[in-house]
Amino acid sequence: MTDRRHHRTERLRLDAPTIDDLGALHEIYSDPRVWTHFPVMRHTNAQRTRSMLEGWIDAWDRDGLGQWIVRAPDDDAVLGHAGCSLRPAGWWNLGYRFAAETHGRGLATEAARAGLEAAVAVRPEAPVVAYLLEHNVASRRVAEKLGLTLQQRGQDFCNPDPDAVRLVYADRDLDGEQLAATLR
Repeated sequence: MTDRRHHRTERLRLDAPTIDDLGALHEIYSDPRVWTHFPVMRHTNAQRTRSMLEGWIDAWDRDGLGQWIVRAPDDDAVLGHAGCSLRPAGWWNLGYRFAAETHGRGLATEAARAGLEAAVAVRPEAPVVAYLLEHNVASRRVAEKLGLTLQQRGQDFCNPDPDAVRLVYADRDLDGEQLAATLR
């Protein structure tokens, strides 16, 4: 089995998370500038970020893949995170979030591409899915640059905004059960 905990791309170093990443990750998740598309998801306390981080660490132990902490190749500063997390319904959730200062440089696309490739290598039978809010144009561009295709457009039932629209992208056609699972 290949150890995917540490990976490099052309411009990035990707490392499986540790609890030592909590402070830097919380800075990103508590920054309103990275939540303009979904303000209620901003982390207002470090415990929320810690719970998320602990889930990522568990995912690496359980599934052999998860979210990576993203850094520049020669720097320990956290730029963001990206990767794929296996969902109970059997599909990979491709996720990414970066510090506001790094937006617009293609880092999310570069890191997410590595996550997509790793997910396909670890469990090729499992679809890779990115779901996002329709008005999050930057995230939609990342999904499309990766070759994911729009599978569904519908109400975002998990969102307190009743007008919020969720887009579901995937690396292959999803069946009805898989689509339903992405909307929960």
